[in-house]
Amino acid sequence: MTVFIHLYYVIWIAFLTACCSTTGRELTSGQNVVSVAPIEVPDESMYPRFAEPIPNVTVTIGRDALLACVVDNLRGFKVAWVRMDTQTILSIHHNIITQNPRISLSYNDHRSWYLHIKNVQEVDRGWYMCQVNTDPMRSRKGYLQVVVPPSIIDNMTSTDMVVREGSDVTLVCRASGYPEPYVMWRREDGQDFNYNGESVSVVDGETLTITKVSRLHMGAYLCIASNGVPPSISKRIMLMVQFPPMLSIPNQLEGAYIGQDVTLECHTEAFPSSINYWTTDRGDMIISEMEIVGGKYEAFPMDSGYNKFMMLKIRNITKEDFGFYNCIAKNSLGETDGIIKLDEIPAPPSAFTTTQKPVLDNQTIKKKGYDDDNNSANLQRTNPFVITFFLCYTLLTRLYLYS
Repeated sequence: MTVFIHLYYVIWIAFLTACCSTTGRELTSGQNVVSVAPIEVPDESMYPRFAEPIPNVTVTIGRDALLACVVDNLRGFKVAWVRMDTQTILSIHHNIITQNPRISLSYNDHRSWYLHIKNVQEVDRGWYMCQVNTDPMRSRKGYLQVVVPPSIIDNMTSTDMVVREGSDVTLVCRASGYPEPYVMWRREDGQDFNYNGESVSVVDGETLTITKVSRLHMGAYLCIASNGVPPSISKRIMLMVQFPPMLSIPNQLEGAYIGQDVTLECHTEAFPSSINYWTTDRGDMIISEMEIVGGKYEAFPMDSGYNKFMMLKIRNITKEDFGFYNCIAKNSLGETDGIIKLDEIPAPPSAFTTTQKPVLDNQTIKKKGYDDDNNSANLQRTNPFVITFFLCYTLLTRLYLYS
């Protein structure tokens, strides 16, 4: 097998020598990478010269790259493209030497020589040389930079986590890309969160460690990786914090009068989500009758994350409805309850409505004026003897007080 390979290379080199009068040899400083029969040119001005440097090229992985080499006064000399780091001859003049199908060559007016690389990969990153077979060799080189947008390494990145309140938790996010990606963490809802005693909105780095995690840390977190090569990428990680139910009651004493509707309210916090219900002071569970028209009880919860608002509406209060009511919350970690007392209060007096108020008409006003006039006339017709007696009594009383 080894003899066959050696024989293959001998035949390939002989073919290149016959067709192109060229051979490849190891890249060393100051030597030609491509040896072509040197052309003796007595006048230096007659030698080929590079019209411009080969520009460095930056291309995103998967795109196409183009390297340009412009040579003036090439005459009978030949141009070759060489991959410097691997010492690989890619092309000699009009011929492609490499067997990489993604590489092709084009040229224009025997002056501009273009190396095309399709669907660029990371292995294509490196130095490329354009060389002319003068003696000594003349060359220019350019760098092909291949950039890679960031991506999350799933098997090295945390998934959704469930932890107990008060424990420590570490979220990890690994990303790849070129240049090396920058990784940051933030809450999906954009809210600040407590991190090592400080309120922050963003945490830099691949790891997010929260000590003594609390229910306030619960939520979705985004691991975001970016390196200046679009697009940036993120992964959503849900952090769930378990804790037993806690309960608070806005009003532990409620008052209502007979015939009134009243609503009792309890607030609970729990994760996993708790089972909530109401009981009477006798321990009987209250069954909601929302579907029944004119039902006595209507229990309706309102959820907001790990918070729940328990509401119990009691319609048409009677004497038997006054007493104690229990709101109870249970989950796999524990249970809690709270008591609300419903007391009777006096019913408010009936309020007059505008329809019940009498409207004074002209006759009523006239009658009132007639009565006032009669009262004045009666005062004027009072017995004079009564008036004299009243004045004497007043005078004697004052004399007695001042004596």
